[in-house]
Amino acid sequence: MPALTIEQIPVLGDNFIYLVHDSESGETAAVDPAVAGPVFDTLAARGWTLSHILNTHHHDDHTGANMELKKATGCTIIGAGVDAARIPGIDVRVSEGDSVAIGHHQGKVFDVPGHTSGHIAYWFEQDQALFSGDALFSMGCGRLFEGTAEQMWTSLLKLRALPDETMVYCAHEYTSSNADFALSVEPANPDLKRRAAEVVALREQGKPTVPSNLGEEKRVNPFLRADNDDLLQAAGLTGQDAIPAFAEIRRRKDNF
Repeated sequence: MPALTIEQIPVLGDNFIYLVHDSESGETAAVDPAVAGPVFDTLAARGWTLSHILNTHHHDDHTGANMELKKATGCTIIGAGVDAARIPGIDVRVSEGDSVAIGHHQGKVFDVPGHTSGHIAYWFEQDQALFSGDALFSMGCGRLFEGTAEQMWTSLLKLRALPDETMVYCAHEYTSSNADFALSVEPANPDLKRRAAEVVALREQGKPTVPSNLGEEKRVNPFLRADNDDLLQAAGLTGQDAIPAFAEIRRRKDNF
């Protein structure tokens, strides 16, 4: 079976919309469409027809184009059932353990609250692709607008448990600032220093820094490492349990 084709569309300065296409069935999903115009343009350039929208959470920079795209294409909108009242045009309500199909490709749904109370992520195992919205960023995680540190840490542990070869398609280009913060927490981490230099080079060339590799994220992302002895020592948090350590790292990032 051919792999999914994933098209990355930069919008709104630092957002990413993804088009996910199955060449056998012709089905195409838009992940977190903030605005409609660039989606229509990319569909036309590729000769694709939109069949689905996959929303990770309710924020307008992830759902803003739902109704315009649905009106134009009749696509099916999929989102978190627990947050259905805040997902414009939702047709299919999903939660932890459900699957969504794009052609013959199955995406497993994870409940990952923290950034919002109804945040979900989609993992296409056979394609090694995780669409994490604002739960997990490259070297970062989302602000805790509606959830607790305990919820977010539990959510990130679910994602951290996925295979190292998984590619993380997050929804924002925040990697440069995330790298600066990560280095302030764990400045001697050699993997982090190498990744931070790579990010600088990519941005100087005008290239995106995502998707990122989950195996690498496990080595460089401080929000996935709140139970790691090296990070705890570097951050002055030796002996802290993971949840309070995570909460402190998140507090530092909020004030960075």
